[in-house]
Amino acid sequence: MSEDRLPRLHEDEADIHAGLVAKLLAAQFPQWADRHPRVLRASGTDHVTFRLGEDLVARMPRNAYNAGQSEADVQWMPRLAPHLPLTVPEPLAIGAPDHGYPFTWGVYRWLEGEPVPAELNTDPHAAAEMARFIRALRSIDPSGAARPTEAEFSRGGPLAKRDTIVREAIDLLRSDIDAARATEVWEACLAAPDWDGPPTLIHSDLMRGNVLAHKGHLSAVIDWGGLRAGDPAGDLLPAWHLFDAKARQVFRAEADLDAAAWARGLGWALSIELVAIPYYRDSAPDRTRRSFGLVETMLADWQR
Repeated sequence: MSEDRLPRLHEDEADIHAGLVAKLLAAQFPQWADRHPRVLRASGTDHVTFRLGEDLVARMPRNAYNAGQSEADVQWMPRLAPHLPLTVPEPLAIGAPDHGYPFTWGVYRWLEGEPVPAELNTDPHAAAEMARFIRALRSIDPSGAARPTEAEFSRGGPLAKRDTIVREAIDLLRSDIDAARATEVWEACLAAPDWDGPPTLIHSDLMRGNVLAHKGHLSAVIDWGGLRAGDPAGDLLPAWHLFDAKARQVFRAEADLDAAAWARGLGWALSIELVAIPYYRDSAPDRTRRSFGLVETMLADWQR
């Protein structure tokens, strides 16, 4: 791995490196041409992020599936920010495809913080704060938000559309996990009644890397590419990604959703990690190790 780029995670991933970002800035935003892009090792699976000095970042979609987030952020972040108890990204500019890079991309204000540290995993105050965030998001008018599609990777709709890929993943992982237990828990989650209320806004990807903490408190929620109006259970991922068993119960109580929603939320969280393991096993070993740990936590937690 070179100092100016990250390993490719997807077969259709664009060639993204610091030199490309420098050329794009010079051509499209000369006011930032003197910023020397530095790749962030903590970039997620959807974008490659570059630090631009001390106060800016550039976010570059890795592939076509993740393109278009900057345009959505310009529309939605100013609308959401006044109503949420945690900070959201501040988009400053949208860059155009150029120099062989095929997607629009964004420049944002840098947000202080780090992915939720271990000391907050047991913190009931952090758990309550996270639950208040998803309740606040649910309260915002979802008019104009994208809706879940029938695609198996589209979150916020019925779990049943994930059934085939989850069972395929369990079969691939039979030598690595308790496949019988995984199937049992998955089928129990599938049996939960579907959401029959009005669609609510959900972030849909509230994993550790997308929730920041600063000075001992939750501070920001980033990476809103999955924002849509759908089943609120899609935002229960923090229960298993961020908190231990005791803090998880605080989160559950404060989230104010019924047992069926909790089952669907676990189903979404479990399905995401089961499918991620075969996909990222070779390209992102650290991500894969985290997924194995999360699957173990979820299987142990069911019906606790």
